[in-house]
Parts: sequence; C-alpha cells; structure tokens
Amino acid sequence: MYFEKLFIHKLFIINQDSVHKLIILKNKEFWLAFSVIIAAICLMIMVNLHWIRFVNLIGPFRVMHWFVWIGTLYIAFVVPTIAILKKRFPNRYMTLFRVHVFGNLFAFLLVSLHFASQISRPSTSYPQLGTGLALYIIMILLVATGFAHRFELIPQIKSQTRKFIHVGLTFSFYIIIGIHILHGLNFI
Repeated sequence: MYFEKLFIHKLFIINQDSVHKLIILKNKEFWLAFSVIIAAICLMIMVNLHWIRFVNLIGPFRVMHWFVWIGTLYIAFVVPTIAILKKRFPNRYMTLFRVHVFGNLFAFLLVSLHFASQISRPSTSYPQLGTGLALYIIMILLVATGFAHRFELIPQIKSQTRKFIHVGLTFSFYIIIGIHILHGLNFI
C-alpha cells in the first residue's frame, strides 16, 4: 500500500512537472523573451566577428556608446519607477511587469552590443575590463534570474527565494554601476 501511494505521488509530480513545461512552451511571452536573448547573442557574435560595426558618430560619441548609455539609463531609472508604480497601481501590475521584462531585455541587448564591441577591439586599444566585466556578469545573472523568476523555470525554488536573489543582484548592479562610472571618469 505504501509503495503504491509513493508511486502514484511520484507519478503525479512527474506529470505536474510535464504540465508545467508544456505551459511554458506554449507561452508566447516566453518565446518572445527567449528570441530577444538569442538575438542579443547573435548580434554579439556578429559584432565580435566585425560583420556589423557601429562606429558612426552621433554628436561626440560613437553609436555603441549611445547604446550602452540608453540601456543603462533605462535600467537605472525605469526599473525603480516601475517598482513604485506596481505598488501604487496594483491593477496594472501585469502590464508594468511586462514593460519591466521586455524593456530590460532590450536594454540588455543594447549593453551586450557595447560589451561585444569592447572585447572585439584590437590588442593595441584593448580596454580594461575590470568593472565593465563585473557589470556585464551581473547583468547576465540578472537576466537569468529574472527569466527563471518570470517563467518559473525552476518551480522547486520558492517564488520568494527567486525574487530575493533577483533583487539582491539588482542592488549589486547599482553598486557596480556607480563604481564603473566613477572609474570611467577617473575618480577611482
């Protein structure tokens, strides 16, 4: 009797996981978000191989610098604004959440293009990667944890735990971005 219950319980868990996976695979938002990440990877490869170059100037700066500033400023200011708006307007939570997810994915794409252009520079003008590399690693972790949290890719981990890790990485992002800016301005 015990083994029958255990077998049925395990069978239910397997079926529940399978149903969860099917739900994710049918989710249009999942595929749209996944395609943005794939596009970022493909564009990074093309920039790294010099198939695409963003060397044109807009004002005193190259397009690539505008990409990174737009992406970073979006994350730096829009993310906290959305967090405040989600609490003030709970009836618009899902709309704001979607803006958060897809806005940040496009910001990640822009920052990724900048990062790819930096690491594809010739050795004579190769940049110091220090804080920039740390910042990009944090962004990758933010995208991964945000993706896992939004689409519940690891349902065994509680939602509160996934959110805690994601928010903790966000604070790390803000600290490192401050240090990166100070380093870029030669203050440290």
